[in-house]
Amino acid sequence: MDYLKDFANAEEWDPGTKSCVQEGTGPVAVGTTWHNVCEIKGRETELTYELVTLEPGHITLVGKNKTATSTDDIRVVDAAPGTSTITYRSEIQFHGLAMLAQAFLKGEFDKLGDQTRDSITAAIARRPRPEIYKIVGQAEVPGAGTVE
Repeated sequence: MDYLKDFANAEEWDPGTKSCVQEGTGPVAVGTTWHNVCEIKGRETELTYELVTLEPGHITLVGKNKTATSTDDIRVVDAAPGTSTITYRSEIQFHGLAMLAQAFLKGEFDKLGDQTRDSITAAIARRPRPEIYKIVGQAEVPGAGTVE
């Protein structure tokens, strides 16, 4: 959970993230924020992410800018001995005129969801003493469908 709660690590496992830097200093806790720069369909965008939920087996991060709010919900559940299942759900709500882009971006977010599932699995496997995880990824753009 320590690896996943520090959103700066998204640089290692989120294929859309170009940079993600913690704002301020101190330990990662509810209220910690990060400046995230991501690229989608060749366009760079910046969001401020905040850690809003940090409970055993559950992390929620919310990223915002003037055109969108992204809610990333991560749940880790023990499975077979020595293994865990991670469910990562990302929901993006567009605001204002950006809502017109939802249908246009659906395919890109579907692809990004699949890439994220694969890259987070690989990133965790590279960790010292990697645990075994089954990754369940889901990306959702309201009005444009859901990917599992």
